[in-house]
Amino acid sequence: MGSLFSKKKESRITEQDKAILQLKKQRDQLKQYSKRIQLSLEKDRQLAKTLLHSGQKSRAKLLLKKKRFQEQLLTRTEGMLDNIEQMTHDLEFAQVEMKVLDGLKDGNAALKKMHDLVSIDEIERIMDETQEGIEKQKEIDDLLSGQLTSEDEDAVLAELDALVAAEDAEREAKLPDVPAEPLPEPEPEAEPAAERPKRERNSEKVALPA
Repeated sequence: MGSLFSKKKESRITEQDKAILQLKKQRDQLKQYSKRIQLSLEKDRQLAKTLLHSGQKSRAKLLLKKKRFQEQLLTRTEGMLDNIEQMTHDLEFAQVEMKVLDGLKDGNAALKKMHDLVSIDEIERIMDETQEGIEKQKEIDDLLSGQLTSEDEDAVLAELDALVAAEDAEREAKLPDVPAEPLPEPEPEAEPAAERPKRERNSEKVALPA
C-alpha cells in the first residue's frame, strides 16, 4: 500500500520546457537590471549638471565616467537580452516542430495502414468498374436524351415487334387445343324412382271430371 502512494507520477514537463523557463527567468532578471541602470544613468546625468552649476567640474567629470561605464553595461545587457530572446524563440519553435513531426509520423502510420488494407490491384479494379459504370450511364443518358439515328429507331421497333410476337406465341401455347369433332349433347338426368309414382298420381287426379 505504501509503495503505491509513494510512487511518483510521470511529469509532463520536458527538458526543453525547463530550459525555456530558465531562460525566461534570466530574461526577466536582465530586464530588471537594465531598468535599474537606466534610472541610475538619468540620476547621474542630473547630478553632473548640478555639480557643473556649482563649479565642481572634477566631480562632475568623475560622475560622467561612471555614467559612461554604466552605459557600456547597459549595452552588454541589451545584447544578452537579445540572445536570450532569440534562444527562447528557437526552443519554442523547436517544440512546435517536434509536435508537427509527431503529427506527421502518426499520419504516415495511419496512411500506411490504409494502404495495407487496399492493394493497388483492388484500386485498379474499383477504378475500372467505376469507369464502366460511367460509360454505361452515358449510354443510358444518350438514349434518354433522344440522341438516336433513324437506323437506331428502326432497330428498336424491330426488336419491339419481335418481343410482342414472342409474347403472343407464348400466350397461345398455353391455351388448350380446340377439339375437331362437335361436342356430344348432354343427356337428360334420370328421374329418381321415388318421385315417379307421385307424378303419375298427380296426373290421374287432374284427368278426373269435376
